[in-house]
Amino acid sequence: MSTATLITFIVYLLGMLLIGLIASRLTSNLSDYVLGGRRLGPGVAALSAGASDMSGWLLLGLPGAIYINGFSAAWIGIGLAIGAYLNWQFVARRLRTYTEVAKDSITVPDFFENRFHDNSHILRVISALVILLFFTFYTSSGMVAGAQLFSASFDMGYNQALWIGAIVIISYTFLGGFLAVSWTDFVQGILMFVALIAVPIVAINQLGGWNEVVTTVGNIDPSRVNMVEGVTLLSIVSSLAWGLGYFGQPHIITRFMALRSPKDVPKARFIGVTWMILGLYGAIFTGFVGIAYVSDAANAGQLADVGVKVVEQNGFSMLPDSSEAEKIFIAFSQLLFNPVIAGILLAAILSAIMSTIDSQLLVSSSAVAEDFYKAILRKNASERELVWVGRISVAVIALLAIILAYGAEKSVLELVSYAWAGFGASFGPIILLSLFWKKLTRNGAMFGILSGAATVVIWKLFIKDAFALYEIVPGFLICGIVAIVVSLMGTEPSDEIKQEFDEAKAK
Repeated sequence: MSTATLITFIVYLLGMLLIGLIASRLTSNLSDYVLGGRRLGPGVAALSAGASDMSGWLLLGLPGAIYINGFSAAWIGIGLAIGAYLNWQFVARRLRTYTEVAKDSITVPDFFENRFHDNSHILRVISALVILLFFTFYTSSGMVAGAQLFSASFDMGYNQALWIGAIVIISYTFLGGFLAVSWTDFVQGILMFVALIAVPIVAINQLGGWNEVVTTVGNIDPSRVNMVEGVTLLSIVSSLAWGLGYFGQPHIITRFMALRSPKDVPKARFIGVTWMILGLYGAIFTGFVGIAYVSDAANAGQLADVGVKVVEQNGFSMLPDSSEAEKIFIAFSQLLFNPVIAGILLAAILSAIMSTIDSQLLVSSSAVAEDFYKAILRKNASERELVWVGRISVAVIALLAIILAYGAEKSVLELVSYAWAGFGASFGPIILLSLFWKKLTRNGAMFGILSGAATVVIWKLFIKDAFALYEIVPGFLICGIVAIVVSLMGTEPSDEIKQEFDEAKAK
């Protein structure tokens, strides 16, 4: 890495830490730390939701999947785009309104408890445990992505790079909480957008145009230029089912809760969905162009110079596995641009990684501070005490994620897919039913969450290899069915709960 690239990269990191320091001065209570006092504008909320959603997966995981599989992996992008739009369209406004009606709930477990008037706290505790379980895997995927970036860019070992990336990300989340996360996500979302548009355009021009790229990829493997060739119906369903995950991702739906007004939802939806669709296009084309770029022997030599392993397969230069394929965006950033722009693009990759990890750490820390510590252990804890419990939780959860990511290089996509399925199947149906079905009961929600989480874990461990269906599909269906059946078998919700439901609906 050149000196100019390094300086640009360091300036960016210092800027993010400065935002964390400023936000720490505006964080005086747990609501500020966890939800920013419900004062996000539509632009910040939309880009923050998008940036925290897409993460290093968009710049590393998805291009890597496209590189390995060709356009057949693009079905994931289609499913995500549809899911994101439906989430903004049907969940955002209702959730923003209902969480305020339900005793001004500031976390997902908090909303579940208040929505069902659960004085036993059991629903809150179960929800918090699910968050801590799956966010540990999700955060670990970001740590892996950060390690890939630092190891490829600074010529250092994987484990050393893992620690350096983690320290940077933890620092500003620890300091500033939700405001730091949202403001940095806004900046990072813009950076990610510019990078995803610029990189594939420059790479295509470098290779002589789009027709030349398609011809080259077709010569390597004709199936990679076709979305349906060699793809089974189950694999298409599995890819499209990624969209189901949106309804249950705590780090995304808390952005809906933090909007300053439900009236901001249409503008935020337009900004967020437009950003996402164009970003997905950029990531898909980056991976596809990478197939043609790597196959050129001259380019293969340059890739080796920036720490990307290249092997010979069937007479073509290729990246050997998914962990190397996920570095294609990093390689393009360093090889196709001048040092200053390269520094900005590498900062964009780190932005994507940071923007998701910080949100995940924040939701996890709020689960500990609000849903365990305050609700069960110390009901009279001061706001300052709760903020510090949240900050300490950030450090502990991050350490667990680092341990999970330690050792041999992992696949970002594999870790993300497991956590995404876990949240989508556990919380997605319950969020939807909570907002749209008056008769959902506490027991229905509780057993739905447990059955969804258990299905994902069991399917992933014992069934998926034999039956190639993404675990979110059976998990989502079983969660919804169990929640409805248990609710219908039990006592109907109280008149007070029904009245609150009607009040939220009327607003």
